[in-house]
Amino acid sequence: MADFHNVRFPAAVSFGATGGPEWRNEIVPLTSGFEQRNARWSQSRRHYDAGTGLRSLADLEEVMAFFEARRGSLHAFRFRDPFDHLSCKSGQTITPADQTLGLGDGRNAVFQLVKRYGEHVRPITKVEKNSVRIAVAGVEQKEAVDFVVELLTGKIIFQAGKIPARDAKVSAGFAFDVPARFDTDRLMISLKSFSAGDIPSIPIVEVKA
Repeated sequence: MADFHNVRFPAAVSFGATGGPEWRNEIVPLTSGFEQRNARWSQSRRHYDAGTGLRSLADLEEVMAFFEARRGSLHAFRFRDPFDHLSCKSGQTITPADQTLGLGDGRNAVFQLVKRYGEHVRPITKVEKNSVRIAVAGVEQKEAVDFVVELLTGKIIFQAGKIPARDAKVSAGFAFDVPARFDTDRLMISLKSFSAGDIPSIPIVEVKA
């Protein structure tokens, strides 16, 4: 049975990967010359090629062992997006004011971590342990005292007596991974070609998990 393995793809390799987000839209040209454009997906889906991150035979062996443990494309895992894995901009430090999660109403104890790209809101699910910082009305809260984090769902759950008051702004800072799987069941690698600089392709695709 396929499931999610809560392990991260080798980070040193992922930081050399290429890739990015994909949207699926439908564009219909009209006889008037205008276009009718419809979004088929509510969220983008990320694709990567980790082959460009391989720097040594040690990296190659580590990736092959990881591939075997996941049984190819069967089991999903954590992947660290080299371009987008923080609530803040690259090179900056995470703060509890990075992303707005919503406003309190005095009753709701659960808030979903999100990252905003202009008007587009992306739910964040695979959070890095000990990276989450939360503020309510600008005051930073303490994990395990004021709130707990579900690392696999990205949900922030406030403790009894700590639920945000009405109209209190709830914000967060965090590091996160992308739930992903191998987009192939076969790796084709030649040691001779690898030594000569011919980089193998290791396709990875985001999944909903």
